[in-house]
Amino acid sequence: MNGTATPGEAGEPIVGRDRPRLDSTAKVTGRALYTVDIKKAGMLHAKVLRSPHAHARILGIDASAARSLAGVTAVLTREEIGGLKPYGTYVKDQPIVATDSVRYVGDVVAAVAAVDERTAIAALDLIQVEYQQLPAVFGAKEATDPAAPAIFPEQPYAVSPAYGDGAFGAPHTAHNVSYEFRYETGDEGVWAECDYVFEDTFTFSRMNHLHLEPFVTVAEATSGQIEVWTSTQSPFPMRRELARVFGVPENDVRVNVPLLGGGFGAKNGPKTEAIAVRLSQLSGGQPVRYCMSTEEVFLTLSQHDAILTVKSGLKADGEFVARQSKVLLNGGAYADASPLVAEKAGYRMPGAYRWKRIDSVCQAVITNTVPAGAYRGFGATQATWASERQVDLIAERLGFDPLELRLKNAKGLGEEFVPGETPIDSDLRHGLNLVADAISYRDRSRSPNRGMGVAMGIKDGGGVNKPAQARVKVATNGDVFLNCGLVEMGQGGHSALCQIVAETLACDPKRVKYAAIDTDNTPFDQGTNASSGIAVMGHAVLQAAERVKCSVLDVAAEQLRLDRESIRLQDWHIIDADGATHDLPPLIMDRFGGTGYEFTGDGYFKVRNSSRAPLEAPCMFWEIGWAAAEVEVDPETGRVEVLQLVVSGDAGKVVNKLGCRGQDEGAAVFGLAQALFEELRYNDDGQLLNGEALLYRVPLAEDIPQRFFSITQEQGHGAGPFGTKGMGEGGMLPIAPAIAQAIADATGAQLTSLPMTPERVYNGIRAAQSRQGRVGADA
Repeated sequence: MNGTATPGEAGEPIVGRDRPRLDSTAKVTGRALYTVDIKKAGMLHAKVLRSPHAHARILGIDASAARSLAGVTAVLTREEIGGLKPYGTYVKDQPIVATDSVRYVGDVVAAVAAVDERTAIAALDLIQVEYQQLPAVFGAKEATDPAAPAIFPEQPYAVSPAYGDGAFGAPHTAHNVSYEFRYETGDEGVWAECDYVFEDTFTFSRMNHLHLEPFVTVAEATSGQIEVWTSTQSPFPMRRELARVFGVPENDVRVNVPLLGGGFGAKNGPKTEAIAVRLSQLSGGQPVRYCMSTEEVFLTLSQHDAILTVKSGLKADGEFVARQSKVLLNGGAYADASPLVAEKAGYRMPGAYRWKRIDSVCQAVITNTVPAGAYRGFGATQATWASERQVDLIAERLGFDPLELRLKNAKGLGEEFVPGETPIDSDLRHGLNLVADAISYRDRSRSPNRGMGVAMGIKDGGGVNKPAQARVKVATNGDVFLNCGLVEMGQGGHSALCQIVAETLACDPKRVKYAAIDTDNTPFDQGTNASSGIAVMGHAVLQAAERVKCSVLDVAAEQLRLDRESIRLQDWHIIDADGATHDLPPLIMDRFGGTGYEFTGDGYFKVRNSSRAPLEAPCMFWEIGWAAAEVEVDPETGRVEVLQLVVSGDAGKVVNKLGCRGQDEGAAVFGLAQALFEELRYNDDGQLLNGEALLYRVPLAEDIPQRFFSITQEQGHGAGPFGTKGMGEGGMLPIAPAIAQAIADATGAQLTSLPMTPERVYNGIRAAQSRQGRVGADA
C-alpha cells in the first residue's frame, strides 16, 4: 500500500486523490440501470387504493367488480393476506394491506395487478370500501394523553435488544408509545452543584426524503420461491423480512439491487416489496412491477417531527454539569424504524459536551399521520437542534459568547463520550475554530440586521451490531471483481471501495469492477446506512484484497523461486528485488494450466460487542459536523438571506476528495432545507396539504448562499482503512442551529421551532423587541 501506484504514476497513491466516479459515464449518458428501468416479459403493473380517512374501522370491502375487469390478474385485500405476518423493525405492526382499520390518510387498503397501469387504476375505482370513522390524534404530545384514542387497541408483537450499561429500551411503555429508550449515567446529586438550571422546549419539523427515484419493486413469486428487483438500502435485512412475512426459508428469497436514485434512509425495510410479491403470487407467478408516484412517496414515509425538552445545569463560570432531556418523536401510524431512531435521538442528546450527569428519555409515539422512519442523521438532527439551541440560549442569558461557551465545554480528543463508549476521535475545538475563522467570526464588524452563528453536531457512526463481509476475485489476466453488499445510491461508495482494492493490489482502478448485488451470491452486509460504507465495509474489502494479494505473491514466489518478501505486485506484474518485471499470466497458467485461475479472498469486519457499551457495542467512529453561518434578516418581513455558509467534516483520511466534498455539501443543503424551508403540513382532518413536488418547498439554486463551501479535515484518527471515517450525515447536523444563532445575533430573535419561516422570524423579532422593552422599562 505504501508506495503503490498506477502505471505512469509511480509513487502516487490512489487513495486520497480526486478520481472520476466509476459510474459517472453510465449515469450521465443514461445507461445506468435503476430498479425503475427493470422490465420483464409479461410484466404486470400494480396500483394501490389508499384510505381517505385518518382513522377508521373497515366494515367491508367489495372488490368483485375490480376482479372481473378485463386485464386485471389479481386484487389484494385483507382477505388475501391470511397467515402472512406484519413487518417492522423492533415492533411488527404494519400489515401488507390494512386489516381491521386504517390508521392514516394514505394507508393502503387494497392493491391491483393488471396488464397496464391504466387498467389497474380503473380497477381501483371499482373497489367499494365501507368505513366507520374513529377519533384521530395527530400530535405526539396529544397522543400520549391516556384520553387519546388508542391507535393499536391490541399491542403488536415487539422485541428489544440487550442494552449495555446505563441504557434501557422497551416497547409499549405508555399509551400510544411504540418504543421508549432511556440512558442514564453519573451521580444525580451533582445537580446541587449547579449555580444555574435552565429548561427549554424545542420543536423539530417533519420532512420528506424526496429521493428522485420513488419506491419501486419488480417481483416474481410463487408460494415457495420469491425473487425481487428492488430499490432498497438493505438487501439482506429485506431478504430476512420477506422470508419471515411470507413464511418461506431465506434461501428461497432472492433480492437483487441495482443502483438507487437516492435513499437518505427511506429505503430501509419493506415499502413496495410485500405488495408486489403477493400480487405476483396471486397472478400465477407473473412478474409484477409496483412503482409509486411522487405523491404516493409522500404518503409512505417521512422524517420524525419532535418535541424536545432539555434541562441543563451549569456553574457560574459556564462549566456544564448536568443535562436531563425528554424527546417525543412523532412516529406516525406504524413503527417502521422509530425504535431505532428513538435509541439514537435519546443517546445523542448530550451533544459533544462534557457532563457529569446525563438523564435522557425518548419515546416514539404512534399518531394518525404518515409513518416516520430512518432519515439522514437518524435522530442526531433532532438532538443537535435542541442541544445546540439551548447552548445559545444559555450563552445569551449569562452573557457568554456562544462560541467560547462551546470551546470551554467541548469534549477533548480521546475523551470518553460516555462510560463504555468509543473515545472522541476528532479535535472538536479545532473544528469549531476552523469554521469560525472561515467566516471571520471573531473579527466581524457589526452591521444592522446581520449576524453570525457557529454550531457543531455529533453522532456515533458505523451502525450498531453491524457485520460486513466482502470478496475480491482476480482473474488470470488481472481483471478484478469486488463483491460486497454496499448499495450505491449516489454517495460514491462503489468507487471509494474500488479505490481501496486498487490501492491494495497496485492496479488501475479502472480494472476493478463492482459486481451486481444479489443476495444469493453477494457476501452478507447489514445495510448501507449509518455512514458505515468506507469504515466498516471498507475494512472487510481491505482484508479481502490483502488476502488476494498474499495468495498471488505466494504463487509468484514459488514459481519464480524467489523469496516471498523480496517481490512486490505492480499492475499485475511481479517486480523483484533487482527491479526486473515478470508477467503474471504465464506464471499462473504454468502453475494451474491453460485455463488459468481465479484468486479469491474473503474479508469480514465487525466491532466487538461489549456489555459496557450502552448500545451493545462501541461505535466504530464519531461523525462530526461543524458549521458557521452569516445571515441578513429583513426585520419588516422576517425574510432570511444566508450570506455565508461553511461546513466541515473530519474524514480521518480522505479516499476521494471530490466525494468527501459532495457528502458534506450535500448534507449541508439538507440542513439548509431543514432550517428555512421544508415542513410537511397537515389540516385538522389529517390530510397532508403539501404532499407533492410542486407544493413542497425545498431549496432552489437561488437559495444557495453565494459564499458556500466545505472544508474537509483529515485529522487522522479514524478507525477505518488508512485512518478513514464515514461521512455524509455529520454535515447536516449543525446547519440549522448555526443559522438560528446567526438570526439571533442579527435581530435578538431566539427561535426554538423549525423551519425558521419568515413568519416565525418576524414573530421572533417582535417578541425580542417586546422583551427588550420590558427590560428597558425595568431599568
